[in-house]
Amino acid sequence: MAGSVLLACAVVGGTVVTVRGADRGHGSPTWKFPETPAEGEDGADGKGPRKGAAAGSGLSALMVPFGTDGFQPGPDMREFGSDAEFSGAQATALRKESIKDLPSASRRKLEKLIDKEPVKGMAMRSYAVAWSDYNRKDTIVFDVTLSRLENPTAARRSATAFNGFLAAVDVFRKGPRIEGRPDARCSLSPKGEAEDLGVALCTAAVGDVLVSVSSAAPDPIDGTFVAKFFAAQLARIDDPGQAV
Repeated sequence: MAGSVLLACAVVGGTVVTVRGADRGHGSPTWKFPETPAEGEDGADGKGPRKGAAAGSGLSALMVPFGTDGFQPGPDMREFGSDAEFSGAQATALRKESIKDLPSASRRKLEKLIDKEPVKGMAMRSYAVAWSDYNRKDTIVFDVTLSRLENPTAARRSATAFNGFLAAVDVFRKGPRIEGRPDARCSLSPKGEAEDLGVALCTAAVGDVLVSVSSAAPDPIDGTFVAKFFAAQLARIDDPGQAV
C-alpha cells in the first residue's frame, strides 16, 4: 500500500514539480528534460513539451477552455508556461524528477514502480479568475493536470491511493463532494488567517485519465467554488464537446 501511495504522489507530481519551482528567482537553475524522446513523441519544435497546444490535440482538448466563466491563463508553471502537453516519455521524466529528493533506496524503488505503470501522456494548464463575480475581491488560481494511464484500473488505483494518503495524514480537511462522482475527492488546507494562503487538492479518475486539480487563494478558500470547477473539468472529459 505504501508503494501505491508514493507512486500516486509521483503521478500527480507533475504539478508538484511546477509549483515547487514557481518561486525560484530570476537566474536560478531550472530543470531540463532528458534527451529528446523518440521522434513523434515530443513537442512541435522537436525539443520539448508543446506549449499552448491547439484545441483538439490530445489531452489539452479535454481541459476546460480558457475564457470559460472568466477563467484566464494563470501563472507560468515554471518554464512550461500556463499551458503545456507532454509525451509519455516526458511525463515519466517529470514524475521521476518529482521524487529526486527522496533517499536513494526509496527513489530507486519508486522509479521501478513508475516504469512498471507508465503514463502515456500528460497535459497541464494554469488558470486564474477574479472572484469579483462571486462577491470576493481576491483572485483564485487553479493548476490542472491530466495524466493518461495504461487503463482505467490504473487511473482509479492512483486516484484512490492519493486521496487515501491525504485523508491519512490528518492535515487536510474534507472538502465538498462532487455530485454523481462517488470516487472524486477534494481536500482543503486547515483554516487560517485572511493573510494566509488556502489550498485545495482534488483528484479523480475518468476512464483512463487521472485528473488532479490544485487551487490556491487567500484564506478562507472557497471549497464550493473549487468543487464546481473540478466538477466542470470532470464533465468536460466525459463529453469534450460540451459547453461548460
